[in-house]
Amino acid sequence: MNGQVPFQQVDVFTAKPFQGNPVAVVLDGNDLSSEEMQAIANWTNLSETTFVCEPSDPKADYKLRIFTPNNELPFAGHPTLGTAYAVQKHGLSPKTEGRFVQESGIGLVTIIPDGDQMFFTLPESKQTSIDSQKLNELTDALGVDPANVKAALTIDLGVVWMTLQLSDAEVVRNLRPNMEKLTALTPEGVTGVTVFGSTAEQSDAAFEVRSFAPGEGVPEDPVCGSGNGCVATMVQQLELTEGADYVASQGFCLGRNGRVEIRFQDDGSILLGGHAVTCVEGQLNV
Repeated sequence: MNGQVPFQQVDVFTAKPFQGNPVAVVLDGNDLSSEEMQAIANWTNLSETTFVCEPSDPKADYKLRIFTPNNELPFAGHPTLGTAYAVQKHGLSPKTEGRFVQESGIGLVTIIPDGDQMFFTLPESKQTSIDSQKLNELTDALGVDPANVKAALTIDLGVVWMTLQLSDAEVVRNLRPNMEKLTALTPEGVTGVTVFGSTAEQSDAAFEVRSFAPGEGVPEDPVCGSGNGCVATMVQQLELTEGADYVASQGFCLGRNGRVEIRFQDDGSILLGGHAVTCVEGQLNV
């Protein structure tokens, strides 16, 4: 097509511009082909670029398509929150007051504004173990002593992450992964590896998180919603916070200092959210 479409670039999991994790949001993707969407996502070179389209489900306010520089994803966390923030700023009125309903590859996702933050309920997870040989290969690729791994699971929230709990935040921050090895160890259908470790008690965050997805063209995701969702699933299962809500830090190693808030609900569900701020707003020539 030849024309212009409204566009925003939103930093997610931060209230301060140029921190957190940016997502590019094309606010009218109805006339774009999948190939054009993928080309735009490759051009923005962000971890994800989203395209807001007319929904096919009457319950939804919009349909969202999400692309990494290399592939389309059925769901992702920070693009979901950043897009909801962008459509609200763009003037979209939800069908149900107080919530946006997003149609995505995993079904309908409800996003709830809470003051100047946005939250969504994590999809139900599927979990599988990581065998000892694969875990040893992963620790080698990450450059971490296997003795520093406290727990490991592959977790599917619509986006799949191999998720490792390490001994503490310092071990997480000091990782220097071999991206070529990580790419080779990431099976088809798995996004990458997310690691986390507990911080010191005086920190404003309970855990430090890092997410690596070199096979998706994203060696390290600055602040990853789905990765943090997998972490929250493990935190709940292992009772690492004894059911208490918490804040996770991610992006420290990239100078981005994002904060992800996790809230555990009485029914066992998990809310994930944070702040967002628009840094770029205008028209995209397509």
